[in-house]
Order: sequence, then C-alpha cells, then structure tokens
Amino acid sequence: MDSPLLTEVLLPAAIAVIMGSLGLALTPADFRRVLVAPRGVAIGMLNLAVISPLLALTMAELFGLPPVLAVGLVLLGASPGGMMANMFTHLSRGDTALSVTMTAISSVCSVITVPIFLALATAHFGADDLGDVSMAGVVAKVFAVTVIPVAFGMWLRSRFTERVEEVYPRVRAVSLTLFAAVVVGAIVSEHDVVLENLEAVAGAAVALNLSAMAISFTMSRLARLDTRQSTAIALELGIHNSTLAIAVGASLAHEVSIPAAVYSSFMLFTGGAFAWAMSRRNRALATAAAG
Repeated sequence: MDSPLLTEVLLPAAIAVIMGSLGLALTPADFRRVLVAPRGVAIGMLNLAVISPLLALTMAELFGLPPVLAVGLVLLGASPGGMMANMFTHLSRGDTALSVTMTAISSVCSVITVPIFLALATAHFGADDLGDVSMAGVVAKVFAVTVIPVAFGMWLRSRFTERVEEVYPRVRAVSLTLFAAVVVGAIVSEHDVVLENLEAVAGAAVALNLSAMAISFTMSRLARLDTRQSTAIALELGIHNSTLAIAVGASLAHEVSIPAAVYSSFMLFTGGAFAWAMSRRNRALATAAAG
C-alpha cells in the first residue's frame, strides 16, 4: 500500500470513524461524572495525562532507545485511552462508566497533552532527525480526528437516539475491525523498518505496558478506590488509542509510529489476560457482597 495514502488519508479517516463511534456511546452525563464522582476520574486522568507519558519517557531512557523511537514511545504514552479499553473493562466486570468517561475526557484533552509531551520528548531526546515539528499542525491534526468526530457522534446520538442505539453494536464492531486494520496496515506498509527496530522497541514497549497497568492499579487501590474502578483505570493505562499515536507519529516520520505499532501488537494479549484475571476477582467480590 502506498505509504502517503495510508498515513495522510486512510489513517486519519479510520481514526475519525473510531472516535465518531465513541461519540455515539457518549452523553453529556459522561462528562458531568467528573463533578458527580470526581475522585475516580481525577486519579484516572492523573495517570493518563502525567504518569503514563512520564513512564514512557523513563522506559525510553532505561532501554536506551534511539531519539526518534524514544519520541514515538512518549507519543504513545501520551495518547488517550481507546475503545478497546472500554470493552475489556466491561468484560472484566470493571467500572465501565468510569472507563468510558476517562476515554472521552482524555480524547478531548489529547489536543493539549499530546503536543506538549511530543514537544518535551523531541527536545529532551534531541530528535534532530524530525526537523522542526509544527506543534500547531499536531494540534490541528489531533483536534480534527478526535474532538470533532466525538462531538459529531454525540450530536447524532442526541438527535437520533433510538436509531443510534439500534445500530451502535454494528458500528462498534466496524470500529474495532478498523482498529485492527489500521495497526496491521501500519505494520505491513513499513514492515522492513518495523522488523529492523523490533528488538530495540519491544522490551521498552512491554515494560511500559505492564508497569503502567501495575502502577495505575496500585495507585488506585492506595487512593481507596474499589477494585472495579481500579480495574478500569489500569486497563485505560494499558490499552491506548494507538491508532492516534501511529497517525501523528507517521506524519512526522515513519519511525516515530513504530513504538505504537509494536505496542499494539501485544497490548490486547496483556490487557486481555489482566481483564480475565480481574473478571474472576470482581465476580467473586460481587458475589460475596451480595451474600
């Protein structure tokens, strides 16, 4: 597949569809939940907006990644949660409402967080190969493929509520298929570069994934959130919107998108294993509480 066609047209279009389908599942109540149940949302957003990108920066340093790959890993760490995190949270019997709320808010906030950490990482690692990164361009791209589609999806839900609820299961299935297609397409289109850097990136990506879930779950429990809330936050940290990171990274340099592509290839396995383990624990706790 022609690389410019993938990165400049198909990737942004796929992300817009995915984010639009997220908007179809949202209502203003999801955003008001910040006021109704602020502690869980605040701790989750602290992990997403600060802990995750700083963990990515730390892993890039520890594993000695080349500057461009290090920037890509931080970009992935700064990306918001994704729809797959919502699905896994539901399967794990976690707090799905909290998960959806964090995904929605972090997607909107990514207009600010992604450019900030991208700029910090570029300067910190001295990624001169990227040239002068246009932060205005990054902001515009993130806004166009996240905030606008989410807002449009929410508008459609408010305007055609019954119809949206009827078709949403099929729309979500299409979105998840698109997610898989985007990741596979990104890897296939740059398979030589991905394979060349796989050994260098894999260790850092796996370490970021596992440490993010472990640290966020521990922080949530220390803050006295229940296991269902802690499960949602951990999965949100482990399963990022890697399609966004791939698209933004590829618009800068193809190598920047490699960490997100590699991360995507295994995050569903680690996230799925965690969700399976927590589903048993959450079910047992729910049964005990009911009894």
